[in-house]
Amino acid sequence: MAHKTFISYKYNEAQNLRDRIIEALGDDASYYQGETSDSPDLTDTSTENIRKNLRDMMYDTSVTIVIISPNMKESKWIDWEIEYCLKDITRKNRTSHTDGLVGVIMKVNGGYDWFKYTTINPDGCSVTNYYDSKVYDIINNNRYNQNPKVYSCSRCKCVNALTGSYIAFVEEDEFLSNPQKYIDNAYDKSENDAEGYTLTKQR
Repeated sequence: MAHKTFISYKYNEAQNLRDRIIEALGDDASYYQGETSDSPDLTDTSTENIRKNLRDMMYDTSVTIVIISPNMKESKWIDWEIEYCLKDITRKNRTSHTDGLVGVIMKVNGGYDWFKYTTINPDGCSVTNYYDSKVYDIINNNRYNQNPKVYSCSRCKCVNALTGSYIAFVEEDEFLSNPQKYIDNAYDKSENDAEGYTLTKQR
């Protein structure tokens, strides 16, 4: 089942990946609510006008795709967009509920080591770690927040990469190969007011 989606990204850094995600959606791209290469340029308009346009695009969505790129924290909008999509918003007696979210890690110089690295625990388990300082607090605070936690390894207390966090991280190549898998996973976690996760909805 297709879901209405929005892509949150740093314009001058991730525009190309945004376009490739829309292309990978195939027929489901008709459910995409965000900016495209044909969208009007709002750079010179007021902050409130930009917010209004973003609210209009995001209000009726059910999944937000956040592109994790090296300089995303320089954006004035990404953390605001994440905060907005996590809230229940009511308009004219209709309420748009909390979106599911998925973080798509941009490939840089042919790899992802700018953001992720692997360590080996004393028990021999291989664990993927991330450079948390490269993303906003509202993302970090919605990681590893499954409640109650379900461990995929009881020895090292590792959680499942897709279900252990409300905002799962997925490499660009993996996401593009099967976007519906990861969109569905994000949507499923948002069901029943994100039951099973302790959400942080404020920046």
